[in-house]
Amino acid sequence: MKKLALIIAALATMTLMACTQSNNNQSTNNQNSKQMKTLVAYFSASGVTKGVAQQLAKAANADLMEIEPAQRYTDADLDWRDSLSRSSVEMKDKTSRPALAKLKANAADYDTIFVGFPIWWYTAPTIINTFMEANDLSGKTVVPFATSGGSTIDKACADLKAAYPTVNWLPGRLLNNATDQELNQWISTLR
Repeated sequence: MKKLALIIAALATMTLMACTQSNNNQSTNNQNSKQMKTLVAYFSASGVTKGVAQQLAKAANADLMEIEPAQRYTDADLDWRDSLSRSSVEMKDKTSRPALAKLKANAADYDTIFVGFPIWWYTAPTIINTFMEANDLSGKTVVPFATSGGSTIDKACADLKAAYPTVNWLPGRLLNNATDQELNQWISTLR
């Protein structure tokens, strides 16, 4: 009788341990399925910002998506010295929202979104506003980055924060000629 009681107690203990282990594995699996997802979304008219975005996506282990205009910009469209060029007209009109081509990812599916662009007229191109308004990024962590021939990113960051106050904005950075080491250091400060 004592042996039977010991066997029953041992079986009950092993069953309890197996259930506990199963719950622990399930909890770990749930945590893994909720891993943070990162997206690098970028607009690049000439290819400079695209190169930086590709480098950043690799460093951040992030998905990459182009913010593509429905109508590509030509060299004439980008002539900032021509007040009638497409980019000049768009940047003068703060309500301008250039149409997007179909987005290849849903930014709402990501926890952290890096948004990259060239600096135009000291700020982000208006197509970035189109992207922001096409996606509900409320409560999401968004990190701006830019390339520029001479301007800082400061005004662009201030303008974006003012326009989209429900976004959790992290400090942006100008990434002209950034090395992999510099990108890794910057990313580590954001975590």
